[in-house]
Amino acid sequence: MSYSKSYSYPRPLYSIALAVGVLALFLIIASIMLVSYPLGSTLHGYLLGPDRYMNTDSIILNANQTKILPSSLDRSQDTNEDIVIKEPSSDFDVPTNSVDSAGAATDGVMVKGDASTLGVPNITLVSELKDMSSPSSFDRSKKIGTESSEASKKHDSRSCDLYSGKWIYDAAGPLYTNNTCPVITQMQNCQGNGRPDKDYENWRWKPEYCDLPRFDARKFLELMRGKTLAFVGDSVARNQMESMLCILWQVEAPKNRGNRRMQKWYFRSTSTTIVRIWSSWLVHKTSEHFEPVPDNVVKVHLDLPDEDFMEFLPKFDVVVLSSGHWFAKQSAYILNATLVGGQLWWPKTAGKMQIKNFDAFAVSVESCLTAIASHPNFKGLAIVRTYSPDHYEGGAWNTGGSCTGKTKPATTVVTNEFTDMMHEKQVTSFARAVEKIGASSKLRLMDITKPFGHRHDGHPGPYRSPDPNKVTKRGPNGEPPPQDCLHWCMPGPVDTWNEILLEIIRREFEDN
Repeated sequence: MSYSKSYSYPRPLYSIALAVGVLALFLIIASIMLVSYPLGSTLHGYLLGPDRYMNTDSIILNANQTKILPSSLDRSQDTNEDIVIKEPSSDFDVPTNSVDSAGAATDGVMVKGDASTLGVPNITLVSELKDMSSPSSFDRSKKIGTESSEASKKHDSRSCDLYSGKWIYDAAGPLYTNNTCPVITQMQNCQGNGRPDKDYENWRWKPEYCDLPRFDARKFLELMRGKTLAFVGDSVARNQMESMLCILWQVEAPKNRGNRRMQKWYFRSTSTTIVRIWSSWLVHKTSEHFEPVPDNVVKVHLDLPDEDFMEFLPKFDVVVLSSGHWFAKQSAYILNATLVGGQLWWPKTAGKMQIKNFDAFAVSVESCLTAIASHPNFKGLAIVRTYSPDHYEGGAWNTGGSCTGKTKPATTVVTNEFTDMMHEKQVTSFARAVEKIGASSKLRLMDITKPFGHRHDGHPGPYRSPDPNKVTKRGPNGEPPPQDCLHWCMPGPVDTWNEILLEIIRREFEDN
């Protein structure tokens, strides 16, 4: 018998050999991976990722707020190309199409599209996205991180300066038209009066460090639920009040509950009331005899607030005050029961005039605001809208001044000494009133004078009447047609006042 010899290893020894082979294979693969992807950088990416991925440098402005988005994308997404949506190259550049100025952010990636479908205004600013691999770029990223932390303070929607910025073109157009609002005064109905151009309706104010959202009528009515907003002042105050009504009318038709003393509109859905009271000087005026002033000259008592609106003051939650233009009209100024000055009137027998119209305006503003802020029964907010600039060129309203042919905002503002002085006096008097009352005062300044100095295109000009035979061009000797370069077309720049007003109200009431 022969046997064929076979050898077999014990099973435990076989298992050990197999394990050693698998381990050797794993170590070879792991070594290759470590060479290609260093463990240190991988761990850094996982553990310190937020520092790298969340540099708050890119700023996307959406319809309601300032959003902070990542500036440095994951390297797997980095194309080493700058992603930029350009700002207008000048203060008043017009985008070539609606897409040029529209953008939205989705997970840190810019997506272009029509603003109306994206839910954002046609205003988007995006900083450069840079390759962070080189040392110089790394140094720059650290600098950006420092700057962005400071910038985030500026972008606080409650502290952002609303009055420093520029006008940019918005193809979305106005919130209403002259055909969708029944309360436009005919003199401000520029399209209804035959004005041939419309671009003046499309320029929007863009603050430097934040967004000014388009007016949200529903939000306004909700913030003003059960409250009353009063516009008090001259015809420019009426202009702003009608703009407000036109905007709100697009979501709800109000009930007219006014009378001779007060225009009043009531919005039933939120019990919100819009009021307007005429007060040309905001202080007491009378035609009663005051020696030596002729009876036909209005006597303005600079130290007494106008009782025509003061008696209703406790019923108002927000008061917007407008004045100044009537100080160019004929009047006599009385202070502490003494005749101290006048405008377009002064008798030689009265001696040297103590107060001219600039200083008379200053006294009236301080008197009115002090009386409002110190009223024991007024718990509301008083907002002073600063002097509204007119744009008569080559003369005054009654001496051949003109704004004919202005179709877009001015890149530079022609200095108007009267406007500048009135604005300075108003702001200074506002500060004095606040100082008197203290930091707890409910006085706010809506400083629109400088931004609206650019809007010489927004006035009716010769299109102040529907008369088909009206003169709209200069005469054979260059004389301008009769025109209005003081009030504002509707729709038009005046609607921006109410967007700013809504932002002021939001800052005051939203958390309450």
